[in-house]
Amino acid sequence: MSEIAYAKIHPAIGIARVGNSKQTDGFYIGPQVTEPLPREPGTYRDATGALKREVAEFRIYAYDGNGRVVRELTMDPTTEITWTVEVANHKAAWYNFELALDIPEAETAAPSTRRNAEVALRDRHNLSITPGARSINTCSGVAQFQGGTFMGIEVPLGELRTDTVGRLQVFGGHGRSASYQEKPPTTFANNDGWYDDTSDGPVTATVLVDGRPITVTPAWVVVAPPNYGPQQKAVRTMYALMTDVAIQAGQLPAPTRPSFTDDILPILKAMCDLQWMNAGFAAGFGYGMPQHFLEPRYLSQLAEPGETYAELRRTVVNSFRNPQDGDISMKPWPWIYGDAMNVPMPNVPDAMNTLTTTQLALLDKWAEGDFEADYDPHRQSPESIDKVPLEQQPAMLDRAAMEFCIADAFHPGCEMTWPVRHSTMYMEPYRWRHRSPEDPEPDYGTTLTPAMAKSYNGPLYGQYPGSITRWMAIPWQTDTASCRSGYDTEYDPYLPTFWPARVPNQVLSKENYDTVMNDSLPREERLAAYHQRADWDRTLGAGHNKQLARMVTDFDQMGIVEVQPGLNGDPDFPPQMQVEDRGGRDLTPEERHDTDKGMRKLLIEQRRGR
Repeated sequence: MSEIAYAKIHPAIGIARVGNSKQTDGFYIGPQVTEPLPREPGTYRDATGALKREVAEFRIYAYDGNGRVVRELTMDPTTEITWTVEVANHKAAWYNFELALDIPEAETAAPSTRRNAEVALRDRHNLSITPGARSINTCSGVAQFQGGTFMGIEVPLGELRTDTVGRLQVFGGHGRSASYQEKPPTTFANNDGWYDDTSDGPVTATVLVDGRPITVTPAWVVVAPPNYGPQQKAVRTMYALMTDVAIQAGQLPAPTRPSFTDDILPILKAMCDLQWMNAGFAAGFGYGMPQHFLEPRYLSQLAEPGETYAELRRTVVNSFRNPQDGDISMKPWPWIYGDAMNVPMPNVPDAMNTLTTTQLALLDKWAEGDFEADYDPHRQSPESIDKVPLEQQPAMLDRAAMEFCIADAFHPGCEMTWPVRHSTMYMEPYRWRHRSPEDPEPDYGTTLTPAMAKSYNGPLYGQYPGSITRWMAIPWQTDTASCRSGYDTEYDPYLPTFWPARVPNQVLSKENYDTVMNDSLPREERLAAYHQRADWDRTLGAGHNKQLARMVTDFDQMGIVEVQPGLNGDPDFPPQMQVEDRGGRDLTPEERHDTDKGMRKLLIEQRRGR
């Protein structure tokens, strides 16, 4: 066996998610391959109906001097591993989120002020939840992230475990959010006096192989909100964004020839799969619709090289938004809000989202016919990490974790937000820099300006525990309850949308699915049920302020969109469907109107400085 020169922890960034299950089996390991098989319906809840936590699993791989993977390192008689993780939550001690500070609109906007500004500087440490580092050096070990407090209230942030061979499992919190002043939430992102139990921080390890110390490159873990669309990917995934960042920074070579299967098809598939999360996407890209790219004949045309379907490829590519055009219309693809979204919509390009520079370049190559025509309808992707060849496992773990994170509107976002698109954040592709305790971050004062945010050795450089999630909404539930679709109903009641891959807008309800699958009913009734979508937020009831409060207490009652069997060989119904596992009473038209009006009014007032 080759000599071990160094080791790395993978994934470089792992994602855990909160859940309120307290059962022994109330968790599952997050995605470890890019195309995992759908989990059985009901997998995401325990026997009581509570949401299971998603766990980030980390592995250590040994490399030789040429950068080749030698083997995975696990705890055995010849290998000693000590894992150390430190997570924290600094949301309440950070600055209000108004908009991404690296977009042009931020330069003329009011600077971000401190959250909980009434708390004196000498007392602001009480706003941060910092349980400290925890370590494990045995198989089947456990270490709790307890002892951290918010304004004197203990807030556990989860725990560490190791499996039977010593792989690390990081568990987040249980979705606990509250106000120490017992005040209701009033805003989508900046609720003073509130805390939640999301977190983030460095994952490190010390390793001895046959008594010899091995240098180990560290990783990071982010504890995020639940994933209500576990089979969905965004059109622009976090992996696509981070790949583009690395290419633009010269850390990765720019691809010269796209693979249809690996580069083009995922974009088209994501557009189609959002039919299960948004009624507008269902009408545009759903099964049986004109732009259903996955229809076998259509897909074969898109995958075929040469001149026969060259204009078809060009027409598809021209439909995507290109930031170089300065287009302020909502019509180009994808129909996703951007960082500068506001109510009413501003006439600026950043109000709508785009694909990355790399994705757009690869689409252009495809349109020109310069691509690898490697589409195979019978191709089987590995369904588990253990079926991936050893030398490919580290990259697969890195990619899978980020492919199931979204890079839709950074307003602020779901798992993480705008700082991740800055190359100064990274020590290497997909792996963040760590800030040394000997180099503490400076105090930026009472306001945070774009210049301060982007300053040398500022918050966009080395990171420390809690510095990723501090930019996010507090509590996360209020943002999830607020960021939906169709803010301008005069344009479209369903489009554009915010984060449909993680936060559904309109879904196929269990009741309508049962109607579709009942072949004793008239076909017209089944077709009507299939094309009817229910508002996902109906479970929260009517009234925007009430929805904010109920999302805090009832986030586990929200529907999870799961894969269910469909009908094979039917032109009107797909062979697989994605169905909400539970829901609530439909709002009346008046309740729907008043709830959405209240939400829009709140956003307008906040933008005007309340």
